[in-house]
Amino acid sequence: MADVQPLRALHYDPGVVGSLANVTAPPYDVIDAAQRAELLARSPYNIVAIDLPEGKPDRYAAAAGLLETWQLQGALVRDSEPAIWAHAQDYTGPDSQARTRRGFFCRVRIEEYGPGRVRPHERTHPGPKEDRLRLTRATRANISPIFSLYSDPSGAAWDALAPVTEEAPWGEVIDADGTVHRLWRVSDPQAIATVQAATREVELLIADGHHRYETMRTYAEEIGGEGEHRYILMCLVALEDPGLTVFPTHRLVRGLDDRRREALAEALRRDFEITEVPEEQITPSPGVGPLQLGYIDGQDRRPRRLTLRDQAIADAALAGHSEAYRHLDTGVLETLLLKGALGLSDEDISHFNGLSYARDTAEALALVKSGEYDAAFVMRPTPVAQVSEIAAAGENMPPKSTYFFPKLLTGLLFNPLA
Repeated sequence: MADVQPLRALHYDPGVVGSLANVTAPPYDVIDAAQRAELLARSPYNIVAIDLPEGKPDRYAAAAGLLETWQLQGALVRDSEPAIWAHAQDYTGPDSQARTRRGFFCRVRIEEYGPGRVRPHERTHPGPKEDRLRLTRATRANISPIFSLYSDPSGAAWDALAPVTEEAPWGEVIDADGTVHRLWRVSDPQAIATVQAATREVELLIADGHHRYETMRTYAEEIGGEGEHRYILMCLVALEDPGLTVFPTHRLVRGLDDRRREALAEALRRDFEITEVPEEQITPSPGVGPLQLGYIDGQDRRPRRLTLRDQAIADAALAGHSEAYRHLDTGVLETLLLKGALGLSDEDISHFNGLSYARDTAEALALVKSGEYDAAFVMRPTPVAQVSEIAAAGENMPPKSTYFFPKLLTGLLFNPLA
């Protein structure tokens, strides 16, 4: 059962910092040094200064100092009463389709993963969790929200919030991808009670933010007892929301010496039907059915379509997994080719040793043609229903099995933990 609560949010005061567009930022894990500098050039109050801190001798202490200073300056203010915040994102996806995704920000009680509570859907890497834990200890705040999914077939939660969205939003930001983020503060007790009733019996599925959730669970246990540290900032989106989409993340491999290259070629000949296709057709069509991949090798650069010869091949290789997982494209690819043919270990995959990722087909092809990577596997998107089925079976997908677009911005709202 989900314990969904309104929050006394900490947020920017536009009267002090100016436009929210100048102080918000993408998620920390997609920001490089150049983009960090560009964000800080917009405003000294840009949240990247805290979310990706720098400073000596302790950059985390520097982040905590900034958070306190900004509050003393009035750049950040905390609400006097709790609220739920309706959130809408108008976006054009990688498929060029325009959509609106609707959700709401709230506090959710931190639980252990398990049925009826909170479920992950992907494996996580150890490094980012240590970094986020040190930042949380120093700042005693949730800087970035978790993006989670819940089931609401009747749309009761959003219906309770929708009347407020007819008014001008509290804040609006257009990000670098052209996504329009709009936010409305909802303090009406009846609306909040309706949202809580609609979510009381639901199971939450983390779509994005596994590292941060696991970090907060560790932090809550470190502090112990009851208090605000037992709740985490989340944006909840209904599985039934028509604006919810998942896009693929493509796989790139390097380090293909002659032995590995031959092992890969042998596995492809054995398990897949191989068809040459024009480059513009290398992306497989979304859908269910036998695994299909686009494939290009840096040696001959001939685009190919790979189709699994028989589902029984995946069933045998993944015999210990659920039926939903045995049909998961990223799971089958990982088992048959990345681990099987190329010999990558879980540690290799976790630490990007010989494996990397690309968000769009053009980027994947360019990285192979440049010689930076030896080959690319172009993926289909994982359907939302399949994500739910695998999570319900208690299994975690390989990293980067899903690409939920658009991302949530960091800097719209913060959740103090003390």
